[in-house]
Amino acid sequence: MNSKPEILSPAGDMESLRSALNFGADAVFLAGKSFGMRSSPRNFDEAELKAACALAHSAGKKIYLTCNILPRNGELAALPDFLSMAQDAGTDAFIIADLGVLEAAKRYAPKVARHVSTQAGVTNYASANALYNLGASRIVTAREIPLDEIAEIRAKIPKDMEIECFVHGAMCVSFSGRCLISSYLTGRDANHGDCAQPCRWKYHLFEEKREGQFFPVEEDGQGTFLYNSRDLCMIDHIPELVKAGVSSFKIEGRAKSAYYTAVTTNAYRKAVDCYFEQGDPFTLPEWIREELEKISHREYNTGFYFGGEPGQVTGNGGYIRHYDNVAVCEENVDEATSIISQRNKFWAGDTLDVLPPDGFPFKVRCLSLTNGEGESVDSAPHPMEILTMKTDKPVLKGSVIRRKRDN
Repeated sequence: MNSKPEILSPAGDMESLRSALNFGADAVFLAGKSFGMRSSPRNFDEAELKAACALAHSAGKKIYLTCNILPRNGELAALPDFLSMAQDAGTDAFIIADLGVLEAAKRYAPKVARHVSTQAGVTNYASANALYNLGASRIVTAREIPLDEIAEIRAKIPKDMEIECFVHGAMCVSFSGRCLISSYLTGRDANHGDCAQPCRWKYHLFEEKREGQFFPVEEDGQGTFLYNSRDLCMIDHIPELVKAGVSSFKIEGRAKSAYYTAVTTNAYRKAVDCYFEQGDPFTLPEWIREELEKISHREYNTGFYFGGEPGQVTGNGGYIRHYDNVAVCEENVDEATSIISQRNKFWAGDTLDVLPPDGFPFKVRCLSLTNGEGESVDSAPHPMEILTMKTDKPVLKGSVIRRKRDN
């Protein structure tokens, strides 16, 4: 069997970073305030980047910093100082899409490993070998190539060059993420991390001579959705990914919540560990698959990994939500009492679903809730409110707490 792959998780802020580390990530990818491909998350300033690296390294984990925009001439003057700062902060690797940035990283941050982003569109072993010769130690493959071609790349590149592949999360309708739709429609440049995601919008059709009348774009059996990508999910295909020689399993989602990071990280951590314990033939425990139904997601698909293409969601334009994240356990008072911070409304008497730091979910009953003034309350209606909760089973510090939706 090949080496156990790294679980690489996303973080848009410190809360997500802690979730990734608590639930089994080997490495976390995040962005600074510049040069990263996601501008909507909070991201990390210099002090926060130093703190993130220190926290990860204290747990034996790594931090990868995204430097994967396609910079314009006017942005290059700030690049050397940014790269040097990131090296001083303790960054383990840069994720780079641009050859000029790759060369600058070698010069201004030589101690930091260089990974080539999926934005670079690496689809073959010749390209991978060329990048290795330029100083890259890892490629993130283009999302549109199948698994058998990834295996061929693995066989024809140096043994010490790593392959990173996305295994879960949102998929983009464009080639390797290089898209201009957002720029055309909103002026927001997707290649600078400011994508407005117009591929997720709902569209209507207008006829030229019927001003004010619109014709909804609907599914009629042939399909009329213009852009509506499914979400990638490879949880049922851990053996195939390992056998293809994938070094790092990457979870998309730096713009998503700490709850999403916790659940997806835990699912892939447990799936990989189970496979390496069980070997072939491998049966994925059903509870792991069920965990990925407890986050907000679009219809799942295996992307381009097995040939063909994933297509678009044709029956709806929204997300599937079976559960709400209602709280996080901040402290333990005793076995039956916890201090929690609320995320969504729930009620005393509810049966709740708990994912603890050891990663094995279980159910508890909320026996009572007490607010900060010591008053007994029937529900937790205020976002981020600190409450005391009594339950019929212990809920450990760091646990995320969910409630199944009624509908």
